[in-house]
Amino acid sequence: MSSPLDTFTAITTRRSIKSFKDEAIPPEMLQRLVELTVAAPSSYNLQDWRIVLVQSAEQRQALTEAAFGQQQVQQAPVTFVFTASATAWQDEALMEQIYQTALERDAWPQKTVDYFKEAIPQFQKNLGDRQREYAIKNAMIAATHTALAAQAMGLSSGFLNGWQEDAVKKVIGAEHRSDIAVAVLLPIGFAAEPRKNPGRLPLSTNVFVDSFDTPYGA
Repeated sequence: MSSPLDTFTAITTRRSIKSFKDEAIPPEMLQRLVELTVAAPSSYNLQDWRIVLVQSAEQRQALTEAAFGQQQVQQAPVTFVFTASATAWQDEALMEQIYQTALERDAWPQKTVDYFKEAIPQFQKNLGDRQREYAIKNAMIAATHTALAAQAMGLSSGFLNGWQEDAVKKVIGAEHRSDIAVAVLLPIGFAAEPRKNPGRLPLSTNVFVDSFDTPYGA
């Protein structure tokens, strides 16, 4: 692997790729990409994303069909299917592992752990119907890490938001998991062709200071 791009360059050069070479990602590169993905932050460090790497030809074809026939899923050697568990916080064994790891690393004092044990259930219950939305937000943060890390490593990606959730869940074996929500699909591989920057709107169009009354830079 060539020297990785710096963060600024990875952000500014990344494009959504629609076609990929028929070239496998080296296992060590894929493992590093996974490690960088799960380094993403999440609220309360819940890490409530559940990521399925779809790699086999059969699974890629099935996922392509679930994504309305978009061929980049079939072409890419791997598609990261980012899902989120809206009830991860209810898994006591998992939460205890999170707490103990933070304690062992001296990242959280016992006082913080004790607080989280009370605060997290209360917060989640207060979310009500928005628990699914809350978990998806964490998964999307992780997906963004994946896309930028892939770019830095010489890979390409393209976020996919067009798919049938029930069909995707069936492909990844989650059709009976009511706690699982699909956040986004992210095919990753080596780009078959480059794409130019289509440009962005002026900052004053969609960036504001303090309120919508004051466009940024105005």
